[in-house]
Amino acid sequence: MHNPNFSSGPCSKRPAWNFGALKDAPVGRSHRSALGKGKIIKAMAETKEILGIPDDYLVGIMPASDTGAFEAAMWSLLGPKPVTVLVWESFSDGWATDVAKQLKLNPTIMKADYGQIPDLAAVDWKGDVVFVANGTTSGVKVPNWDWIPADREGLALCDATSAAFAMEIDWSKIDVLTFSWQKCLGGEAAHGMLVLSPRAVTRLESYEPPWPMPKIFRMKKGGKINGAIFEGDVINTPSMLCVEDYLDALAWASSFGLKGLIARSLDNLKVVEDWVAKTTWVEFLAASKEISSNTSVCLMVKNPKLSALPREEQAKFLKAIASELSKNNLAHDVSSYKDAPPGFRFWCGPTIEPTDIKTAIGALEDIYTRKIAEI
Repeated sequence: MHNPNFSSGPCSKRPAWNFGALKDAPVGRSHRSALGKGKIIKAMAETKEILGIPDDYLVGIMPASDTGAFEAAMWSLLGPKPVTVLVWESFSDGWATDVAKQLKLNPTIMKADYGQIPDLAAVDWKGDVVFVANGTTSGVKVPNWDWIPADREGLALCDATSAAFAMEIDWSKIDVLTFSWQKCLGGEAAHGMLVLSPRAVTRLESYEPPWPMPKIFRMKKGGKINGAIFEGDVINTPSMLCVEDYLDALAWASSFGLKGLIARSLDNLKVVEDWVAKTTWVEFLAASKEISSNTSVCLMVKNPKLSALPREEQAKFLKAIASELSKNNLAHDVSSYKDAPPGFRFWCGPTIEPTDIKTAIGALEDIYTRKIAEI
């Protein structure tokens, strides 16, 4: 059966998922009961195992999805050193706004247009650096981790929500990393994962931010890190249905292992690459192959007839194609992000099958060919 779900968040469930996966969820039970806490601890432990997170790094579940986890890290850790924020799409732009206007830290903002990436070699690691591993709305990822020095003075704070479980991560180059269940494993929304290195823990315990700290961001107790958060005592009440669903996704993921999950995503990208290579009217938004995402794959349409139209009309034309795909149950949620250049965006993470991508882009080509002839 064709899976038409290509949303970049919440993303497609794993193949063959059904509500039976939730049958053992301890609904109506406290998350602090032995049963509830045991499932939370299992979720954190299996996350750590599958991703190959070092033993001395901490893994915890935070409220408010990836956003909550990353905000908690920024509000708790930033301040004692200069801050650089790398921006090349909407979410990293949001982090820059928070650092500049909410925390008022006067950051250095290195910004690149959609499809591009800042000069990573020019980053000053005497201070802290905030960046995304993969630009979900631009289809641009960091090409590697070599640009982060092992002897950096500052902390590396990485939002990896559309990269974790689908891209290699060099943990020696990471001090803070966050992601949500709803991305690469297709889990449910509202819960975020926070990974802290020993260097991040040292900063947390040695630094007291000057601003008021909301309860859901507080990770210290008595001047020390609140270790209970990373041992199953979450800051606020999680959904045990969502925890159960994440455990199901982790069990599925463990059957492939991290390398297998990455391979599945790359197989999906290959389908799109082969199509783009033989199609004259479409190209990747990413400027080069080395920075082209294998999860949030963003495409632009290049046609003189379309280019002659105002941008608003171009966007309307392409959205009409996406709408027809969705109405025919062929591909849902494939319009480009609202702030990105007009085009299409297909989620190609590990829960997607190559056959589904082939069906969707075949239908896209048919509809486009018909509609462009009408201009």
